[in-house]
Amino acid sequence: MTFDTKLLTSSDDDIREAAEIIKNGGIVGMPTETVYGLAANAEDPDAVEKIFAAKGRPQDNPLIVHLADFSHTKDFVKDIPDIASIMAERFCPGPLTMIFPKKDRIPDITSAGLDTVGIRIPAHKAARKLIEYSGKAIAAPSANLSGSPSPTTAEHVMKDMDGKIPAVIDGGSCPVGVESTVISFENGKIRILRPGFISAEELSEFGEIIIDKHITSAADDNEKVRSPGMKYKHYSPKANVTVIDGDREKYIGFVNSHTGSNIYAMPFDSDEQLCTIPAVPYGDTSEEQAARLFAVLRKFDEIGAEQVYARCPSMDGVGLAVYNRLLRAAGFEVIKL
Repeated sequence: MTFDTKLLTSSDDDIREAAEIIKNGGIVGMPTETVYGLAANAEDPDAVEKIFAAKGRPQDNPLIVHLADFSHTKDFVKDIPDIASIMAERFCPGPLTMIFPKKDRIPDITSAGLDTVGIRIPAHKAARKLIEYSGKAIAAPSANLSGSPSPTTAEHVMKDMDGKIPAVIDGGSCPVGVESTVISFENGKIRILRPGFISAEELSEFGEIIIDKHITSAADDNEKVRSPGMKYKHYSPKANVTVIDGDREKYIGFVNSHTGSNIYAMPFDSDEQLCTIPAVPYGDTSEEQAARLFAVLRKFDEIGAEQVYARCPSMDGVGLAVYNRLLRAAGFEVIKL
């Protein structure tokens, strides 16, 4: 089905209009503090199927369920560890997804056939109102074509989803810029399945941290994964992206010796003036890089880049999330200098 996709504001009236679409089994683009999501009733298999169809997303990639308040989690999951409730007091609402054993009311298509489900309480006011006004638990993966850079503005969503969905709520630019941190609980330990704005260092206050191996390596095609973003090539512009792991001097020396048509550097802001090839910088701090990463990757498509050399970010704090997304955008192509 083709739609005349409507760009809505974040006014109450427009969010109520979007909520009616959700209640009637449709899907809408929804702003969150992380990235824009493609929202549908998580308990309606037909509605969730529309998400997969619009994105071209493989159905073995689980979806995260968004709720208005952490207290509603008990309605959808079988068991909530005490540590999860304590963490929710600190981080919810916010960019944290916690994985729990699911109740049967979450259909298999939403959880990709797993017996677990990821639960998140978004902080964005428009997202919270959409959940409240629709009265539904909302499944919402990123609102982009599968594999392409995630959207952090309504314009990005319209570029990917115009004609594929009924409406997009414009809630402005997403302040965080990378998807939520995803964790599971294992024998009193906290496993990070996908890094995000809430860092391993912050989470370590609540228990021993395990960094899942798939944060820095690809999952096999036939391997079942418990979190989105662990499988397949993700976040990729049309250009070939290569991560260059080295200090400023080595990075600048490398990119300035690799000249040619449609070859671009993706340096830190403070590196840009030293680049003799065309460059699109993505920030100096990890927080800046997280907020700008996907917009910069999309920019390379707009300018027709064919090869991008990205300077490797820090792997501390939020930097691990930036590194994780860049690795997948690059198809794990890294040059260590």
